[in-house]
Amino acid sequence: DKFYTPGHRQVAQPWMDNLRQTCNQVDTIERHMKYLRCLQHIEELSAAVQQCLMTSSIQEAIKAVDSMAVLDCGLNQSGCSHLQNFLRETLCFWHKIIKDRLASDFEKILAQLHWPIISPPTQSPIPAANYQEISSQLELLVTQLLALQTSALASCQGLPSTQLVSSATCLLQAPPLCLPIQIMLLPLRRRFKYHFYGNRQTNSLSKPEWYLTQVLMWMGNNSAFMEEKIQPILDRAEASFSARVELCRGLLSLVQEKVASDASRLLYDDVLFCHLVEEVLQFEKELRSNHLYPAVLPGLLHLLLEDAVLQKWLTVEKKMAVEKMDAMLSAEGAWSSQYKDISDMDELKAPDCAETFMTLLQVITERYRALPCPSAQLKFLELQRELVDDFRIRLTQVMKEESRCPLGVRYCAILNAVNYISTILGDWADNVFFLQLQQAAVSHGEEMVLRGQGTMEVGRLASLEGSLFDGLLALLDRLKGDMLGRLLEWTMREITEKAKPYCQDRWLSLPSQHDQSTMTLSSTACPMMLCVRDRLLNLHNVLSLSLFQLAWQGLAERLDNFLYQNVILCNHFSDGGAAQLQFDMTRNLFPLFGHYCKRPENFFKHVKEACLILCLNVGSAILLRTLLNESEEEMRDWTGAGDPSPEAALNELGVYCLAPCDVLILLSLRTSWPGQ
Repeated sequence: DKFYTPGHRQVAQPWMDNLRQTCNQVDTIERHMKYLRCLQHIEELSAAVQQCLMTSSIQEAIKAVDSMAVLDCGLNQSGCSHLQNFLRETLCFWHKIIKDRLASDFEKILAQLHWPIISPPTQSPIPAANYQEISSQLELLVTQLLALQTSALASCQGLPSTQLVSSATCLLQAPPLCLPIQIMLLPLRRRFKYHFYGNRQTNSLSKPEWYLTQVLMWMGNNSAFMEEKIQPILDRAEASFSARVELCRGLLSLVQEKVASDASRLLYDDVLFCHLVEEVLQFEKELRSNHLYPAVLPGLLHLLLEDAVLQKWLTVEKKMAVEKMDAMLSAEGAWSSQYKDISDMDELKAPDCAETFMTLLQVITERYRALPCPSAQLKFLELQRELVDDFRIRLTQVMKEESRCPLGVRYCAILNAVNYISTILGDWADNVFFLQLQQAAVSHGEEMVLRGQGTMEVGRLASLEGSLFDGLLALLDRLKGDMLGRLLEWTMREITEKAKPYCQDRWLSLPSQHDQSTMTLSSTACPMMLCVRDRLLNLHNVLSLSLFQLAWQGLAERLDNFLYQNVILCNHFSDGGAAQLQFDMTRNLFPLFGHYCKRPENFFKHVKEACLILCLNVGSAILLRTLLNESEEEMRDWTGAGDPSPEAALNELGVYCLAPCDVLILLSLRTSWPGQ
């Protein structure tokens, strides 16, 4: 380093520059040589393909084309765009020539095998004399076509799969159809275009079922050919797909293109649009069930999820549902049950309008159930919730018109309708499909479905403690409670009117009757008892089973309170009067409710226990009164360890509902005390 001075550097710098320039020139020449060698290699491969084709060595030609494809992949990272374009043009050129030659031979073989099968064969075809030779040629051609189709060649295939699929569909991301299937689809594609495009009578916007049914028939007619003739060849070639599914996928692409085109043209015609949707849904159902098309592959439903199409579907669905609601509520038999003469099937006693409405909702559910997008399904669910609320408001309006006569048949039918809808919605809340939608709404934060829900409500939805129908169920239950309350209020108004003579009976002066077998119902009680009996029978006939349970229990509670307040507490009773009251209640009133439960007296606790107190023998009554009085006077500092507590004493007598102070009042209503 001691000889390397700045002077030396000045002298050496020109040499270094010359050397760097020379090295750059060498690198450039080397790159040119590589470029030329690559170009020469391409020309050699091209010549090899040409030579193989001239000698009909198709398999060797395919190998040479495959080598070009490998070279093309290697040039992807280079900057030699012109070289790569030249290579790809050469690749596509030979690929098309080989494919056309194979396709021509393949179509001839298929024709000898009577492909395609347009209509169901009436009898099994007779095998040709050279069937074995045809089968060998078929396998050779399918194998060669599969070898020709590689991922590197997808961009330059003479028949790209994107030609078979509408750009509006989501199938562009799916792998292209295998080359043999593409060629096999050509005659079917030509037939489809001939019949269902242009000015042909079969190309009718009002008859989408014509081309949908035709494609399903082609799938069914040719599935056996694919499984018997093509699938074994694919299996031996270690292909990882099903020939039958590939055929369905190719045919489906024809329908997808047609449906997408028709749907956009029918956005302003409600009737034809609805018909198209119905036919698409039916096609999808048959495609999945009858033709076992895999669920992972899209069918036609995704076409209905396009924004304009989906919004139109929702709008038409709502419009037609509202029209049907108007019709069903104004129909002549709207408030009668179609099962009224079949007792086993009429537990809910749902009027025809309510049953028709819930059937309408169920049909809507079946239509959107198969949609592959939870967000779209939730839009239909929100529509259903709007329709239920609309129907509830309509029922409320009709109910207000009938509220002047709550005991009438129509009022009870409205109540049955509310109960029926509430029952069905309760079942839906536990349905797996709606639970899945609920989870989707929470996980995706669907504002439309969750609006108005607080943090606590959303948490209950997430944990499945609540349901998406809770708000509607609460409104329906409130309406049901109001209607049932008004019904019972009117029933009690009629009963209390009939009970006035009974309330004013001369309980104080009735003589004692030691033999109860000779006792009869009080004459003043007969109108009241008949009214109770008739009203129970009427309610049993017009209300659903669950509503009638609530009704008779509510009536028993109100009647118990009425009799206790207006008969018992408003009168004084002799021994005979108390015995007569107990007889009227236990032998006449309670049995009227005994048709609907095993122990009706449990629903008349005040009356039952009051009768028990009023009918105590004199000695027991005196002891009880003394105990209760002492207990009342010494309540705070009572220390009588040997005496039972008032509650215990009452419990021994069978009194659990009445308080000690109430029992003292009842005891004061007795007139049969010693010295009186």
